[in-house]
Amino acid sequence: MSDRTSPTLRDFFRQLAERSFGELGLFDADIVNYVASLLAEFAHCDSLYRLQTGAGSRVDNIVEMLNPAVPDDSRPAPLMHQREMRKYVGDYTLFMSGLFRQHIEQRGTLDLYLRTGQQCYRKVSELDLALYRTRFLMFEQLSKKFEHYSGALDYMSKAHFAPSPGQDPFADFLKKVDGWVRVGLSSN
Repeated sequence: MSDRTSPTLRDFFRQLAERSFGELGLFDADIVNYVASLLAEFAHCDSLYRLQTGAGSRVDNIVEMLNPAVPDDSRPAPLMHQREMRKYVGDYTLFMSGLFRQHIEQRGTLDLYLRTGQQCYRKVSELDLALYRTRFLMFEQLSKKFEHYSGALDYMSKAHFAPSPGQDPFADFLKKVDGWVRVGLSSN
């Protein structure tokens, strides 16, 4: 995860994830810490939407993320690049299908997000194993229980981040996070 994420923000999300995941019987310290870091990182829009088209527009379509319109070159991507892309798409689908599930459901793409997230984390696990990286088991777990973790984030969102009536859920969430960052979470 990014070095620029605030430890205080990560701790805040870790506490919420511990409580929410624990209430649903999904407590696994490695997964909770990973999800908390993911939430803190994706609280920054440029991290959430790090992929851009050639024209500079944000890529928020998972099909485009996995199959860019203009490949960098005709050779296969190195394993680490493949891993990072799959990890990013897995993280993105977990974040969006969890915290913004209603938006994803309205678009009729929840099943696609759940399936894609599961497949991406499975591929990350396989690549980590091939690259002798130690976190392959955590990504395997994220893959196997992707729908459960996404559901736990949906639960956490409804319990702790419900948008104000008539508010855009994205803008409202980012506004709240920005406020938490500015006040150092001391008033939360």
